[in-house]
Amino acid sequence: MKAFILAAGLGTRLRPLTVHLPKPLIPVLNIPSLFYTISRLKQAGINEIICNIHHHADVMRRVVESSHLPDVTITFSEEPIILGTGGGLKKCEKLLGDEDFVLVNSDIITDIDFRALVQHHQSSDLLGTLTLHATPDAATIGTVGVDGGLVKDFANRRNTNLQSTLIYTGTAVLSPNIFRFMSAEYSSIVDTGFTGLIDNGGLGYYEHHGLWMDIGTMQSYWRANLDRSGVIGTLAVSMQSAVGISPNALAPDAVISADAAISRSVIGSGCRIGSGCCITNSVLLPNVAVKAGTVLTNAIVDPYSVTIMNEAQNEPEP
Repeated sequence: MKAFILAAGLGTRLRPLTVHLPKPLIPVLNIPSLFYTISRLKQAGINEIICNIHHHADVMRRVVESSHLPDVTITFSEEPIILGTGGGLKKCEKLLGDEDFVLVNSDIITDIDFRALVQHHQSSDLLGTLTLHATPDAATIGTVGVDGGLVKDFANRRNTNLQSTLIYTGTAVLSPNIFRFMSAEYSSIVDTGFTGLIDNGGLGYYEHHGLWMDIGTMQSYWRANLDRSGVIGTLAVSMQSAVGISPNALAPDAVISADAAISRSVIGSGCRIGSGCCITNSVLLPNVAVKAGTVLTNAIVDPYSVTIMNEAQNEPEP
């Protein structure tokens, strides 16, 4: 079975970080978010991956290819003009072939068991199965309407008035039959493929009860890096085994002055922290140089910008 990773987005909600770096390469605990997805797929025995790219496509190619992820074959589908989640997938119809495939967003951190998801899908005899996740924030994120074990609506777009605490996780198993309902032009897979399956045989779902984090906004990205539960750390052993890398809060090649104070923060590769600095509740992306005596609190910093997360409700729980 092959997988398709949606990685062509502009990452507008993560600006200014994505001005210079594509969203799938924005690191969470010093690992590009895309690599979390690749690791989970490989653990499920899925080694053939197609990845669509657009924003900073050259950087995506260079970083992924130079990482030499073991026993994984990644084929890039570059979009000179961005095609959206629908058009981008439709463009790869021939690459995906005539078998069911896994679809995954690149901006999530999860421990979804893709083997179990695929088995659930195959036992359903449906043309598509979405992974859903219950959260008290469903109404804000966008609730998925379900009925009789099937997906019926997304944020009431189809006027069903179905409500739930379930959201779409950005992961699915789909039959190539979905392409019958899709367009090569810019489009959303929800409005084309998913709607087509709902109206032509039904769209199933698999409920995931474990880890799921969306890191698509500055706030959610900051929270994921500074998560006090340590839940992302539970992925370390399996990631190391699968792709030879694992999450960590302090990059081993960071240079930190002996008298600098670092607490509850993530320091990226190649960072240089000057004398007398005090860094708290902050995320420093790779290659940030912090001048001597600098104080950073509740910040996200890349080599070009500093974003202060200064609302009290945004501070991660201790």
